[in-house]
Amino acid sequence: MLSHEQMILRIVVGAALGGIIGYERDLHRRPVGLRTHLIVAMTAATFMVLSSEFVYYQHYAHEDLVEVDTSRIAASVVSAVGFLAGGAILRTGLTVQGLTTAAGLWLVTAIGMSSGAGMFVESVTVTALGLAALTVLRRFEDKEDNVTRRRVSVTLRRGSTPMETVTESLRSVCLDLLDVEYETRLAQENMMVLTFEVRVASTVSVASIIELLEALPGIEHVRVNLAQ
Repeated sequence: MLSHEQMILRIVVGAALGGIIGYERDLHRRPVGLRTHLIVAMTAATFMVLSSEFVYYQHYAHEDLVEVDTSRIAASVVSAVGFLAGGAILRTGLTVQGLTTAAGLWLVTAIGMSSGAGMFVESVTVTALGLAALTVLRRFEDKEDNVTRRRVSVTLRRGSTPMETVTESLRSVCLDLLDVEYETRLAQENMMVLTFEVRVASTVSVASIIELLEALPGIEHVRVNLAQ
């Protein structure tokens, strides 16, 4: 039977190691970062401690016929984290994003469970290996950390500014135009909406894109957000 101090130590170590992985995700501007990874690892460690120690705190007598499977809670954690990891995966056209982040959530779950089981050496080792996979091996992949994908929607009056003019204005500040959508709104005074998916350098601010487009004649509304 572990003391409260020992159980808390296991949970704290699991949370700290998971936070290290999450901090690396934050450095690369991933939507699932420090807090999420820390909470997942801390929760996994808590469930692992609960799974192994809860029976001792139920005050069963020696003559009570009680059978406890201490692996059931831990096994449920492994299954449940799959739903959380699945939410981190996004599909944009033919591109699938978030697989590494989803794998990272699985990783911190394993780290948290190892810490909850008191396997500190294994937890630290797996954390180091995970950081190596996310940082060192990243250099062998074609990652563009200085490039952001954004979705730009422009509402303008028909006949005021040609579509080609809007496109060329965007090309002057964007690295590439990946996709263009065109929508006509005849019921709204011949308004039309152009939606672009673009790649821009991280140094290009949203304000500069908006100011550039608002300077064109006939522009009624401009919206810029991260591409989903």
